[in-house]
Amino acid sequence: MIPIIYSDEDLLAATKPEGLSSIPERGGNLDCLLFRLQDELSQKLYVVHRLDKEVSGIILFARHAAAHRWLSMSFEQRQIEKRYLALIHGAMPEISGEMNQPLRQFGSGRMGVDVRNGKPSLTSYRVRKNYSAYTLVDAYPHSGRRHQIRVHFYACGHAIVGDLRYGDLPQQSKYSRLMLHAEQITFTALSGRVLSLTCPPAPSFNALLQQICGDEEP
Repeated sequence: MIPIIYSDEDLLAATKPEGLSSIPERGGNLDCLLFRLQDELSQKLYVVHRLDKEVSGIILFARHAAAHRWLSMSFEQRQIEKRYLALIHGAMPEISGEMNQPLRQFGSGRMGVDVRNGKPSLTSYRVRKNYSAYTLVDAYPHSGRRHQIRVHFYACGHAIVGDLRYGDLPQQSKYSRLMLHAEQITFTALSGRVLSLTCPPAPSFNALLQQICGDEEP
């Protein structure tokens, strides 16, 4: 069963595990969060945003067309605030800051910084905890580009731990998962109610954090 964080007549928020795609993948793999939830709830759901397959955390679905239009417009107008938890390689030079580099898609679905042809992309961050070789950060994407958080940290020399697409592959392959988790989302629902929903880090996230940084815990 997929854990449900919040549900009302307009929408639901669910916990996506890492390794499960949000929607059907190209190539015919139909196992995805959307279909699992629809089977469990015996109801059609509407997709309003996605999480990368490798990412765990909170994701929203609309229950009917009007809620879908409302939430989709809220995302488009950047009226929805998201906070991610990430473990990155190395130490960030500042306790907080912004990564403001335009991004575009290159070959094989890979995204990258392109100052001339990229689309405006802004991610802010705040350091939550420093370790000797890693940093635990809160990341806030202010635009909705594909792989945005992953690319921005990689571009500034601090790839997210376990990212097999962005970073040194032999090094990143040592880790059991991508250390990126969608922890909180805040928005105004169709009802007019302001919701701030939180999803605790996945057990696999905490386990790997303990494995590689546990000796440094107070």
